[in-house]
Parts: sequence; structure tokens; C-alpha cells
Amino acid sequence: MIGATGQTGRVAVRALAEDGWEVRAASRGGGRDEHWPEDVRTVRLDREDDAALASVIGDGCDVVVDMVAFGRTHARQLTALAGRISSAVVISSGAVYEDDRGRGFDTQNEPDGGPRYPVPIPETQRTVAPGETTYSTRKVLLERELLAAGDAPPVTLLRAGAIHGPYCRTPRELYFVKRLLDGRRRRVLAYGGRSRFHPVHVANLAELIRLAAARPGSRVLNAGDPQAPTVAEIGAEIDKVLDRETETVLIDGAPEDGVGDTPWSLEHPVIYDMAAAERELGYRPVTDYAESLPGTVAWLTERLRGRDWADAFPKMVRNYGRDGLFDYAAEDAWLARHDRTAG
Repeated sequence: MIGATGQTGRVAVRALAEDGWEVRAASRGGGRDEHWPEDVRTVRLDREDDAALASVIGDGCDVVVDMVAFGRTHARQLTALAGRISSAVVISSGAVYEDDRGRGFDTQNEPDGGPRYPVPIPETQRTVAPGETTYSTRKVLLERELLAAGDAPPVTLLRAGAIHGPYCRTPRELYFVKRLLDGRRRRVLAYGGRSRFHPVHVANLAELIRLAAARPGSRVLNAGDPQAPTVAEIGAEIDKVLDRETETVLIDGAPEDGVGDTPWSLEHPVIYDMAAAERELGYRPVTDYAESLPGTVAWLTERLRGRDWADAFPKMVRNYGRDGLFDYAAEDAWLARHDRTAG
């Protein structure tokens, strides 16, 4: 397992070990999770060091699970070890898709750039062009390199939705949790609160990894939860977990000067078709969004305790900016104008 101590790796290591695999858990720090069985072996690994990766693989292994592969370089690292790897499971992303007009995640900030995907999106939907310029294009390049290599081991590529659960470096749920902890009792949601961005809990992604490891094959599969709740439904569920009441004010269209924008806010739904995973792997989700939410909220609440949110989640700041998600002054000004108009 490459990237074993990340958000999904922690759960996937445990799932594989409990399924009877002998697991070598590789990470930059070489650490271990307290919930792993004692026989899980840990090892330090700098993923960018080809020789170090080859040393970890040693004389060979039945399956490599790669949580942190991006682009051509990482694909070629794996294919170079083809003679010592029987199969692989590699995490890709649902961000690889583009619609029939060439719009995708990379065009969302352009005029009329929001993609309109089929609902749900099958694995046969076209993808963005491969390249090294963005997250999406690098994932497509990774996929094509791995699937095109004639001597490569069978590889299952899992196109993950919006991953959620404890230990996330960019937890979308922070948007609602922090507001409630800060005593906010009103929130504004764009697009009428109808935005749907298909999530996948780490336990469901780990289950897909477990199943794919036991059934080697060359394929691309979506990875998602059994439901894709709207952003308004997510906010309401988090209210329930924290036992708070919140008034939701809706903007029918796009965010206004950033107000109403959330990490889920999309004009059109992004929902992944899970039929292929069910058919090819026998996949059945082990949890759903609402059922898994208390664990995520408890972890977020504890991590925020006594800390500035920017110190607790620095990658969140890099992605959204310090005021991008929590500009309460702008939100209050918008609500005041809204109340005057409504009155």
C-alpha cells in the first residue's frame, strides 16, 4: 500500500489485513494507524524515489495499492516493476470526465464553463485530454499510461467521487461544522441548495479496493456512495449531528460575490454510475453519507478544538483562501440586503 497513512489508506490497510492479506504499509513517515492489526508491516517510502519503491516491492507482491499516483512518472514507476507485481489497484478521480461540449472541472470558473454531465455518469463518458497541467489531466495521463502498457500487470483504476471521512486534509464538511461551532444560525446556499457532488466515504472506497484486490483485472470503475445528497441535505444532516437549528437562505442561481458558495456548489449535478462496480466486483456499500457523518463531525470538532481552522487545515486555506469559505462579514451584509428586500 503506497500512501498508507492518508485518509483512505488508513481504512484500506485495515480492510485488506482483516481480509487475510499480508500488508506492507508504505508512507513518507513510515507511521501506523492505531486500528491496524499488529502484523501490518510499516515502511518509510519517498514515492518520488524509484529505487526506494523498487526496494519496498522487493522480490514481488500479489497486488500494489497506490493511493497517491499522478501522471506519467508514477505510471511508469509501476509499469517498470511489472515483472514483480501481479496486479494493481490505483486511485484515480471522477474529475477526469468532460461533457459533450468539452467542459469539465477545469472549466468551471469560465463563462458557461460548468459541465453538464449525463446523470449518472458512466465510465464510458469521455475524459479530458491527458497532460501534466492540472489534477484532472494528470489523472487521465496516469490512466492511459497504465492501461496502454502491454506488459503492465492488470490494473483497476477507481475514479473516486468527493472523498469524505476523518483525516481529510480538505474536508468539505468543515464549511458547515465551523459555522455551527462559531454560533452561526443562518447560511446562504447558491443554486437553490440543489447542488449534488457525488461523495464516497473512505470505508466504501476501501471496500472497492478490497474487492478489486481479490479480483484482478484491467478496468476503470467509478467509486461512490449509495446516494448523492444535495448540499442543503448535507447541511441539514450536520445540523442534526451537532443538535443545532439553522435557517437556510437560498440563492436560486450562482453565488453572489462569493456568498452562497460551498465546496459542493455546482450548477449541474455530478453523479457517478455505480452499476459497473456492482456488476464486476459485487460491490455493496458498507455505509452511506448520513450514517458515516457523526464520525467525520466528531473528528473535525476535535481537530478544531483550541485551534485556528487555518492552522488545523492548511491545505484547505491553499485551496480556498482564508476568507473564501468563512467571510462572515460579506455574508452578513448580503443577508441584511436580502432581509430589506424581502421585507
